[in-house]
Amino acid sequence: MREMTFCVPCLFGVEGLVAQELRDLELENVQAENGRVLFSGGWEAMARANLNSRFGERVLLLLKTFPARSFEELFQGVKSLPWEAFLAKEDAFPVTGSSLSSQLHSVPDCQAIIKKAVVERLKAKYGLSWFPESGPLHRIRFRILKDQVSVMVDTSGEGLHKRGYRAQSNEAPIKETLAASLCKLSRLRSDGRLIDPFCGSGTLLVEGALLAKNIAPGLHRSFTAGSWGNIPQEVWRQERDRAQSLERRDAPFVAQGFDIDPASVELTLENAKKAGVDDCVSAAVRDIRDFSQEGEYGCVICNPPYGERLLDIRQAQELYRVMGRLFHPQRGWSFGVITPEVEFEQLFGRKADKRRKLYNGMIQCQYYQYFRGGDRARD
Repeated sequence: MREMTFCVPCLFGVEGLVAQELRDLELENVQAENGRVLFSGGWEAMARANLNSRFGERVLLLLKTFPARSFEELFQGVKSLPWEAFLAKEDAFPVTGSSLSSQLHSVPDCQAIIKKAVVERLKAKYGLSWFPESGPLHRIRFRILKDQVSVMVDTSGEGLHKRGYRAQSNEAPIKETLAASLCKLSRLRSDGRLIDPFCGSGTLLVEGALLAKNIAPGLHRSFTAGSWGNIPQEVWRQERDRAQSLERRDAPFVAQGFDIDPASVELTLENAKKAGVDDCVSAAVRDIRDFSQEGEYGCVICNPPYGERLLDIRQAQELYRVMGRLFHPQRGWSFGVITPEVEFEQLFGRKADKRRKLYNGMIQCQYYQYFRGGDRARD
């Protein structure tokens, strides 16, 4: 198969993490853009990215980018693509997309035009007037930004944050891709100790364990491209075998979670077991006010409840003051807190050593990192 271009959309603020991740996977021509990262390769590269990406949201096959300011330009640009190389006569090909700052601003109209263009192309190639769309799913996605149209086919299906271990969660869980990003930004080590004093359903702990042990997050789920007739199943088998061969199951990593809610603690343990990391993840009922820095080192990462989420504003602010009194900067310890509270540093009592803007769902947050006083979390 010829070399193709793929696109990995991601949360704003983690493009650099995704780009480095793809380079570490030995993928080619990696290029970071706002909100997405591009790379090139064959079906093996596509399967590798789907199975291994911790921080990306999905893997899209980028067919073409072209300018379009009219429906005719959009129609002709889409119709010119070799759809018959990707779509069999019976394949399903729904269309979804977005438009921003463009002449073609009506998404439903653009969907209809793109669908029509694909159908007309396939009619001419297959000599058919009707397509049942009863076969494997090939979801066509488009993005129109400043009159530039990107036409893509989704190879992932469900977003890559769907790892397969979290069938249930408690209220307002953190997204798996964001949790993995926080662990990476905190430079979590394979011989480290992760502590989450607000563990909820255990997402940060599980993602930290998967990262530390280099367990590919997509091993226990399926992908829509896995059912495509033009991709040999051997491609997926080889990439799964490759990922498993790189695991560090014996890494001396420890993850400890605490929560005031017994049901959350049970959920954490259940999710850790489903993810296959229950050997290094523990959880117990404990109030944040009983937190203590036990041991010579630790990496605290947390997503505390806040005003827009579970607590009212005053409760959340008092919680930050409590955390400021309990989290002591010292050698071997680091702390990371994600919150939308703009006055967090004042409430916490110290300016962060580093901060980064990230999004938790649709909520703009800052990730505040404290690591001065020790170098263990920074090497």
